[in-house]
Amino acid sequence: MTAPDSPPARPRAFWADTRFLLGLVLIVASVAGVWFVVAAARQTVPVFAAARTIVPGEEVDAAALRVVDVALGPVSDAYAAPGLLEPGAIAMRTIDAGELVPLSAVGAASASDLTSVVLRSATDVPAAVVAGARVEIWAAAALEHGQYEQPRILVPDATVATVTRNDSMVGDDSAALELVIPRADVAATLAAIAGGSALSVVPVAGGAR
Repeated sequence: MTAPDSPPARPRAFWADTRFLLGLVLIVASVAGVWFVVAAARQTVPVFAAARTIVPGEEVDAAALRVVDVALGPVSDAYAAPGLLEPGAIAMRTIDAGELVPLSAVGAASASDLTSVVLRSATDVPAAVVAGARVEIWAAAALEHGQYEQPRILVPDATVATVTRNDSMVGDDSAALELVIPRADVAATLAAIAGGSALSVVPVAGGAR
């Protein structure tokens, strides 16, 4: 006598399959990752931007700044923000108008080796010479009878703080300039001014810092 046949095994539910569960976990993780990236990109933080061009050695105060909300992600700590900027901080390099202010571009006044001098250019000042522009100062020492020596570079790296052009007289393109220069060059610059040297300001190629 033969034994009765066993009932066929019921197929295992597909949701109990390990591969199905693993795939489901991967899909959920992928969706969560995309959501996190999108959410992080939408998060903004308030940081400072330059309201105008700020030149080296100039105090970075409220008048020179405006607050903007931007999405910076993990690099937000690299920029100056309300509550993070030390009082009396100065610009260590030119910060262009509209530029976000990096903390690396500001520092304590005691750390700066820059100062400013005012001079009048003996030659026409090019239109490219504006606040924030990098320039060289050339000097030609005065000789007798209105003659001058061969010009030489007096200060190889200066930054324009302000330019006041004389437009009151036709044909007179002279200008007074406030220039930020290293303190080490101050003595030679003042001596050239006092000695009546002809001073000229020449833009440096790619002159924005």
